[in-house]
Amino acid sequence: MLFTYDQAQPADLTEIMAIEHSGFSADEAATTEAMRDRIRLYPDTFIIGRTATGHIAGYIVGPTLDQRYLTDDLYAKSTANNPDDPYQTVLSLVVSPDYRRHGLGGQLLDQLAKVARLQNRQAVTLTCLKKRVPFYEHHGYQNEGVSASDHAGEIWYNMVLVL
Repeated sequence: MLFTYDQAQPADLTEIMAIEHSGFSADEAATTEAMRDRIRLYPDTFIIGRTATGHIAGYIVGPTLDQRYLTDDLYAKSTANNPDDPYQTVLSLVVSPDYRRHGLGGQLLDQLAKVARLQNRQAVTLTCLKKRVPFYEHHGYQNEGVSASDHAGEIWYNMVLVL
């Protein structure tokens, strides 16, 4: 299946939130307000994968950061990307259930890594649940151990892709 990639727009918010809730528990998922801020504050690193008919099949989003590992405050408060930050984060990578198993998750990781390279970032960093570690390892990320995060009361793992 072929997808096209572009930046998230305010008009995409409802569709984005439906996909967000399909991939995360209520405690893990971003709020509508937080997602609205992400669209506005870091559009260059909020990448949408669309079907040929224009529907959103999935997305990846995260701000830049000045440290190697994510902190929980990133989930609640959005700030604009800093061109000097060495790290690109991933707060959400979600594929709609209708489009899973078509390689879109990996393609979205590749799209964000491409942006990060163009912006001269050192690495892409994210946290994930243990069951997702093999997926990210398959896409070149290194497991750097248990994160200090206690987001949603879960145990998260630091995953880093050096660029």
